Amino acid sequence: MITINDTDLKKAELLAKLSIEPEKRERTMAEMEKLFGYVEKLKKVDTTGVEPLAHTSEITKENRFRRDEVTNPDGAEGTLFNAPAKKDGQFVVPKTV
Repeated sequence: MITINDTDLKKAELLAKLSIEPEKRERTMAEMEKLFGYVEKLKKVDTTGVEPLAHTSEITKENRFRRDEVTNPDGAEGTLFNAPAKKDGQFVVPKTV
């Protein structure tokens, strides 16, 4: 089992740009040890013959997204409806220097 000490925690804090409060250090080290213990268990699992996956679901092998179609009109008329000044389908604004 992996044991996390204060030096390991300080290195993790530096790499992750974190600052762990002194009263939470012991608990954090215990949680990290538990996490690494789980990783050790996963390393022991026999994955021979298991194909690597990019997704956990077979459903994602097909593109389930909607088609890229225009579903709403241009909307220019509605956008310009309340414009104080407009010309040729565009807003008219004061000249700035």
